[in-house]
Amino acid sequence: MYTIKELYDLDHTLAADYLAGFTYPWEALKGIKEMILALGPTLGEDYEEVQPQDWVHKTATVFQSAYLGAPCIIGPETEVRHCAFIRSAALVGANCVVGNSVELKNVILFDHVQTPHYNYVGDSILGYYSHMGAGSITSNVKSDKKNVVVHNGTEQMETGIRKFGAMLGDHVEVGCNAVCNPGTVIGRNCNIYPTSCVRGVVPENSIWKDNGEIIHKEDR
Repeated sequence: MYTIKELYDLDHTLAADYLAGFTYPWEALKGIKEMILALGPTLGEDYEEVQPQDWVHKTATVFQSAYLGAPCIIGPETEVRHCAFIRSAALVGANCVVGNSVELKNVILFDHVQTPHYNYVGDSILGYYSHMGAGSITSNVKSDKKNVVVHNGTEQMETGIRKFGAMLGDHVEVGCNAVCNPGTVIGRNCNIYPTSCVRGVVPENSIWKDNGEIIHKEDR
């Protein structure tokens, strides 16, 4: 329930070929920057290199107050709004929203992803039509600074990496002011209650309630 094939429809990202080379999505985090640097020059005339190593589609809207760190790719019809801060290594797909005071770092956002208000998304991959409510964030470093482990019940998967935020599958809704702790993996079509503190693996088609209870949508 946490492989790339189980979480994502690769028809909705420019990173499809890159991601297809891995089994688990967190394996792709280390190479996002290099992938963007290789992909950018191949994008064609519909993209402009607005500054070195920053490629923006001609139909995208980038507010003057937004900061685009290199490298990054901003897809068609995407809005990068007031005071957005793209630090580095961000591939943002088509029809996305990167909103006011949102920070992105080492991420892949599939098409139609919305991070519209005061979100931090770091070392994470957000699937097709996923949405982060206002103030929700991905926490990408453990307090003890040790490598992140993915917990799925009694199963523990060593990732071998220290910075790993969250993997959101396609059509995931994260409520306002929720925190996705390091190593969180949320399956497709899930809903996360506002103000939740999420950790581990959330199975697809589930609801994470504010007390940490997980219910399957068909069981409601």
